[in-house]
Amino acid sequence: MTIALMWEARAAEGRAEELLAWVSGQRLAEPPLRRETFRAPEDRVLVITWWDADYDAVLPELPEPDGELVTRAVHRWRFESVAGG
Repeated sequence: MTIALMWEARAAEGRAEELLAWVSGQRLAEPPLRRETFRAPEDRVLVITWWDADYDAVLPELPEPDGELVTRAVHRWRFESVAGG
């Protein structure tokens, strides 16, 4: 089964590039099958990692950045791949 973990944070004003650099430098305890990093308006940064694992498997996740770097707690979601999608 393929699981996608999504990690999304909103940078403090003027710190989007710093947040992007911070998240790009974060290494996970195990490498995922795939990892992509995105940016969006309002200084948001999104990271999606793909894993070959059961839905409820314990997987390495990106940490919370320093509180001064972001405007709120990180949002996290977990999805499983659906056939035919």
